Amino acid sequence: MITYIQNRSLKVALKFCLLTCACLLFSIATFAQNVTDKKSIFSRENLIAWCIVPFDVKERGPAERADMLNKLGITMLAYDWREKHVPTFEEEIEQLKKHNIKLQAFWYYSGANPENDKNFATIIEVLRKHNVKTEIWCMVSGIKGLDEMTQEEKVKAVAKPVAYMADKAAEIGCKLGLYNHGGWYGEPENQLQIFDYLKKPNIGIVYNFHHAEEHIQRFPEFFPKLIPHLLALNLSGLKKGNPVKVVPIDQGDAELDMIKIVKNSNYKGPIGIINEDTAPDAEVGLMLNMDGLKGILEKLGDEAALRSYK
Repeated sequence: MITYIQNRSLKVALKFCLLTCACLLFSIATFAQNVTDKKSIFSRENLIAWCIVPFDVKERGPAERADMLNKLGITMLAYDWREKHVPTFEEEIEQLKKHNIKLQAFWYYSGANPENDKNFATIIEVLRKHNVKTEIWCMVSGIKGLDEMTQEEKVKAVAKPVAYMADKAAEIGCKLGLYNHGGWYGEPENQLQIFDYLKKPNIGIVYNFHHAEEHIQRFPEFFPKLIPHLLALNLSGLKKGNPVKVVPIDQGDAELDMIKIVKNSNYKGPIGIINEDTAPDAEVGLMLNMDGLKGILEKLGDEAALRSYK
């Protein structure tokens, strides 16, 4: 009887050990899989092509542009345009859908009264017609007397056209991104004040390294404040000097530290790869900056992102 009990206890103990080992192996395998599957914001699938419409010596049309993005493995486009491109707005959207490319954003340059601009009305109508939920990246300028105003007056004056655009965007389920491009409006601290003044849920910020020449030293201070509102971050190389020079990624001496700050932050949104000031051919420019980004990622040891480029 004692022998039977001892044998039974031994079997129970053995089963418990085997079960424990199995659970341990499963946990290790799950952890390893999670590490392997961990996504990086710098992965190819998270890249937005930007500044490839007017900055393209080949002047590709909507179909050629979409084919190029498919070839490069880029699945998102932020669409910048000039007056001559207005007649092809609808074709652009149709070709992007056909090629499974997301229209991540639609650029717009606003004056003081966007309500009187037929191009803004056209953008809203085209997006409404095709049921495209996207972001409108807007620049604002041309407000008379801005330099003579107090800071509070400046915020209110610029907030007026921003509020109009945000409301129109909200009507069709879109967001509005405040886009830095120099001047008072391009300062991140001022954009944050506009955001706080309006308190509209569909307003965010789009930050550009290629317009950050005056921001390099302050970047570690203000970038964390942008993150809760940041819709997109567009990268470029920056070479320090007087003036600072915009160069391809990994050919400057400032972007490595800035990208490292981004990598170690809580930012989880998309990353823009630009062609402006890089190469006359949009495809060459995108490839040059993607190769430069890979060089940065190698320095930062971002294996998760690097796997996406193989």
